[in-house]
Amino acid sequence: MKPSSFTVYDLFKRSARLYKEETALLFDGKRITFGELFDQIKALTGWLGSKGISKGDRIAVLSRNCPQFFPLMGGIAALGAIMVPINFRLSNEEIRHVLTDTEPAILFFGPDFEEVIPEVSSVCPSLRELIILGSSKENYTPFDSLMKNRPGDAVELSDDNPVVMIHTAATEGKPRGALISHRNLISCLIQIASVMGLTHHDAYLNILPLFHIVGLVAGLAMVHGGGKNIVISKFDPKVAGQLIDQEKATLIGAFPPILSQLVDQKEKGECTLSSLKHVVGVELPETVERFESLGHGQFWLAYGQTETMGLTCICSNKERPRSAGKQGPLVDLKVVDEFDREVEVGKTGEIVIRGPLVFNGYWRQDELTRYTFREGWHHTGDMGRLDEDGYLFFAGRKAEKELIKPGGENVYPVEVEKVILQHP
Repeated sequence: MKPSSFTVYDLFKRSARLYKEETALLFDGKRITFGELFDQIKALTGWLGSKGISKGDRIAVLSRNCPQFFPLMGGIAALGAIMVPINFRLSNEEIRHVLTDTEPAILFFGPDFEEVIPEVSSVCPSLRELIILGSSKENYTPFDSLMKNRPGDAVELSDDNPVVMIHTAATEGKPRGALISHRNLISCLIQIASVMGLTHHDAYLNILPLFHIVGLVAGLAMVHGGGKNIVISKFDPKVAGQLIDQEKATLIGAFPPILSQLVDQKEKGECTLSSLKHVVGVELPETVERFESLGHGQFWLAYGQTETMGLTCICSNKERPRSAGKQGPLVDLKVVDEFDREVEVGKTGEIVIRGPLVFNGYWRQDELTRYTFREGWHHTGDMGRLDEDGYLFFAGRKAEKELIKPGGENVYPVEVEKVILQHP
């Protein structure tokens, strides 16, 4: 391995050395230290290796947020395989599409999805193992049994190798896989840690799903800095507010109505939210104002997409209210017209991006990747304008790429049309 390479596996290994006895994960009252987490990663690496998993193989994960996600991330990364976290909100048909598209060798799944596994896995002959992340009604192999395996070693990798494939909706309504490299993830988490000033004293409440790029990067930022991931499988505002107070959580990600519901809990006297220094995401201006009026935290405005690691632009709301942030230190961004010519400041055009946060390309869609990367820039399909100070103001999607975003999810009009057409 080149001395310049640094992978997601190396990230976990480094944190186990620097923060061995510190709490890495908290879930349902149980604490796991960084040292214990790395032991799990090594055991999982050994088990995956014993099953013949090697560089480029896909490993699918269908689950709500769970602590096992982190050793899975590290173990899969160690062997150069590619994690495919599946959005559990997808329909069974869409889950089958993801599985047939990616041809995973192994599927890890949460107990909530045990009943759908026979249906969705039957179309995927590549699957060799089905592992449940909890107790099983049908005698599936439990994840905990893999921890008894002999530790395995990481293989030699380039940090440009893909490590995660996250499916994002396409205009034709079929999820398509965005290949994300070790370098992409590490560049982004270092960028947000630098901009936001995150340290090993921070704690992140995993409200956002780990199959989303923002939830994943924020979780890995805690691993990098020796902070604590507080894992919850479902968002309940009362429980979340109490956890923030009990565990002194300093960071959450938020899409409507998460933050407004938490502030409601504070106003009812159910929690104080006094430790919550950072909220990052997209929220209504009045909700941001309610939160910041509490006097102890700030809201971080952000712009990005799966293909650019979710947090491409970021700034404090107090810095430039109602903007979509400012390009991070590892991002080059400009706004262009339909002929790829840069537009004047204040003019609206397509947002294009380059730098180490830009993904490797779309899985098995070389032509689409070439088109998206034309002229040496990633064309986002998003419209926006830059002000004289370089702050971005989001103006929506290009006409042919319009979408609906309920709860932070991408729903394309064609998907709604299909459902309507199927209705008697």
